[in-house]
Amino acid sequence: MGGAERALVDEVFDTNWVAPTGPMVTRFEEDLACLTGFAHVAALSSGTAALHLALRLAGISAGDEVWSATMTFIGGVAPILYLRGKPVFVDVEAETFLLDLDLLEAELARAARRGGLPRAIITTDIYGHPIDVERLSTLRQRFGFLWISDTAEALGAYSAGRHAGAGADFMIMSFNGNKIITTSGGGALASNDCAMIERARFLSTQARDPAPHYEHSTFGYNYRLSGVSAAIGVGQLAVLPQRVERRREINLRYREQLGDRSGFSFSPEASGVRANRWLTTVRINPAAAGYDREVVRLKLEEHNIESRPLWKPMHMQPIFAGASSHGGDVAEQAFAEGLCLPSGSNMTNDDVDRVCEIIDSVRTQR
Repeated sequence: MGGAERALVDEVFDTNWVAPTGPMVTRFEEDLACLTGFAHVAALSSGTAALHLALRLAGISAGDEVWSATMTFIGGVAPILYLRGKPVFVDVEAETFLLDLDLLEAELARAARRGGLPRAIITTDIYGHPIDVERLSTLRQRFGFLWISDTAEALGAYSAGRHAGAGADFMIMSFNGNKIITTSGGGALASNDCAMIERARFLSTQARDPAPHYEHSTFGYNYRLSGVSAAIGVGQLAVLPQRVERRREINLRYREQLGDRSGFSFSPEASGVRANRWLTTVRINPAAAGYDREVVRLKLEEHNIESRPLWKPMHMQPIFAGASSHGGDVAEQAFAEGLCLPSGSNMTNDDVDRVCEIIDSVRTQR
């Protein structure tokens, strides 16, 4: 916590606006709109809820294709199944793990020739590195798909001077406990289309029609964010710049200490991009390093330090065994070699140094 959250929560209690409505929820939505540059924001219970609503608002129904990067978190694609859509996974770039836009363009061109373009494409700003928003906008204009930017991991990141996800039809945010800022649990849906966000608010409060009684012409969900969580979010946004700066410092320190090790490589930052470095990831090439990332992970675990492999590609997940995919070899190799290092904003330089020393001990022992 940054320090101001408790007073803001007290304000919610003092004004008795604890439910998922009221001035603090509105304030949080307005602050998020100011940060991201989107005109309208709905505060919700999770990033997954936000994606679910985006897909429903996009009109996704049974059999509609929705394309996504294969390397992502399950919550970034599972809502496709809620609406009985058809997920199609596309490979990623080797260095950034972002959706491979060259491959995407080629596959969209093929789909256009056979008359089978996707209804929507979900891009994932993975590990805090935003995708090329200008190129995505160009592809959307050319092929006519609806663009949903999953920016759950990239709050406070920028591309070409604009916040991650800028230009998308919908942008997804997450404030889960592991994100760069948190409301304990929560998320948001952003769009420049006022009617869509109003519809999202309607659907997220059980789709209750205007009437003195409970009247429903369609079904909705219990997806709104509480006033207490919104108050925490308002306080967290105040310290987002410091959180981003600290994550970037941690990333740089890892690079400085491990970047020259044989077989080790870190994701670069594209020109014009300022990543939030939510997580620092490293790839370990076994042939060059003499050991693989699993050896490093287990060595850190011996010292009660948690690290994890990269997201397992969705086309490799049992639940998506029958799904279509374009490519996948790059994501599979990145998963085999990649490791997410401890990256919390409250880590000290000594903490980072200790992680690096333990990793170096693997090399010494080998």
